[in-house]
Amino acid sequence: MRILLVEDHASFAATVASRLSREGHSVDIEADGATAATLLQHKEFDLVLLDVNLPGCNGFEILSQMRTAGNETPVLILTARSEVDDRILGLDTGADDFLVKPVDLGELAARCRMLARRRAGQVRNLVEAGNFSFDRGARLLQIDGQDVPIPARELQLLEVFLDHLGRVMTKEEVAHRLYTFEEAPNLNAIEQFVGRLRRKLEGTPLRLQTFRGLGYIARFDEA
Repeated sequence: MRILLVEDHASFAATVASRLSREGHSVDIEADGATAATLLQHKEFDLVLLDVNLPGCNGFEILSQMRTAGNETPVLILTARSEVDDRILGLDTGADDFLVKPVDLGELAARCRMLARRRAGQVRNLVEAGNFSFDRGARLLQIDGQDVPIPARELQLLEVFLDHLGRVMTKEEVAHRLYTFEEAPNLNAIEQFVGRLRRKLEGTPLRLQTFRGLGYIARFDEA
């Protein structure tokens, strides 16, 4: 999942990004509210973690701009403000969830998974079909009941496809969800990741189909 963390407290932002990166997410950090608002007008993310007290533009203003523009990306507000009125304002403005600092990083990771499931139309961490099983919380892939070792980048790729079942994704879209701004997207590597993941999924109902010149589509065989 590609996450934008808008937070001007550098050490806290680094701690959160480190934890979420270990969970397999790609995390970009932006400390300035105005810059974050502009970024959200031009780039697509799977989730936004948004502080309220920011230089340039506060979190409620960023959230309002997003929703007014029709941007439905899930937003989880992270703030030191504990007043009920602030929570009400955030939720009424369009936030999907709200955590008051100091946050428990385990709870934050769980709430991120919940918002990812909600966006993908899933109610559980566990995705099962035939002999295929993937647990988002445990980050565990099983085939025929056996654990399947899988590198972190391929695991990220698997989650990307499960979040966009039945939709053609271009190579560029896939790369955008795997790499942060600080990383150099390698489109040739995407082909290699897809090929290796496809081989691991052989014999399961999850199909990764390539449309030459268009991209990839993931879907479960109806049988």
